[in-house]
Amino acid sequence: MALNSSLRSDNGGKAAVFLESIKFSHSVFALPFAIIAMVLAARGWPGAWAVFWIVVACVGARTAAMAFNRVADAEFDARNPRTAGRAMVTGALSREFMMGALIVSSLLFFIAAAMLNSTCLYLAPPVLAILFAYSYAKRVTDLSHFILGFALGLAPIGAWLAIRESVTLTPLLLSLAVICWVAGFDMIYSCQDVDVDRAEKELHSLPKRLGVAGALSIARKTHVAALIFFALFWIVADLGLLSGLGVIAIGALLEHQHRLVRPNDLSRVDAAFFTTNGIISVGFMIIVLIDMFVFP
Repeated sequence: MALNSSLRSDNGGKAAVFLESIKFSHSVFALPFAIIAMVLAARGWPGAWAVFWIVVACVGARTAAMAFNRVADAEFDARNPRTAGRAMVTGALSREFMMGALIVSSLLFFIAAAMLNSTCLYLAPPVLAILFAYSYAKRVTDLSHFILGFALGLAPIGAWLAIRESVTLTPLLLSLAVICWVAGFDMIYSCQDVDVDRAEKELHSLPKRLGVAGALSIARKTHVAALIFFALFWIVADLGLLSGLGVIAIGALLEHQHRLVRPNDLSRVDAAFFTTNGIISVGFMIIVLIDMFVFP
């Protein structure tokens, strides 16, 4: 009994370490927009089957991408004070464990795609390739922030395809909004690593090329573009007044995010990154769902 209890404790502890390592809580960034696209594509609630497999696909794809990233970046993480405590660097999780998680989550993504429709299944390999490619983007381009945005921006398009098997302007505008939104906050977040990026010849980023002030300026402009795409999405999707107020709230939260960070003071980056952006994604999803189901 004691041995079984110890094994359960060890497995539970390792699972918790793994979820923290892949920042599972950050699923709140893309998943809400997938749900928005899913509901709009179905013109209502699409049923438990579709909802379940869309959520499984999003979680599987993101988990695979993050596991791949941790394996690919282990060497750089070990030399970065901010990431030196990550589980693969400290040995809390082995490379073999992370590779196993990568394989299992990739298979889960493919199974979910197959359960949705043939279009999703055919597109699953290139989607996963794009998600994996992000881990190497920072080694070849300063614009890796936009590649990360593109990776997360696939979520609403994928959810729309899961329902309709074809794409219209509505999910494309939502995807463009997500791309710019994510790229902007990733620029802000990556300012923390500007000194490490400068020390690493193989790594590239806009903060490294432009300096923190320059990167923050580009991030602000990118978020202006995101707000424009959110507004266009609201118009094209023919959503109600409440969703329009949600777009205005996104603009206010983005402005708040930029006020939290200064070129000479990055101490509040975490608040700007997770809290503010989590409110944007989850909050906008809730507002759109209320707009559609309570005030149709």
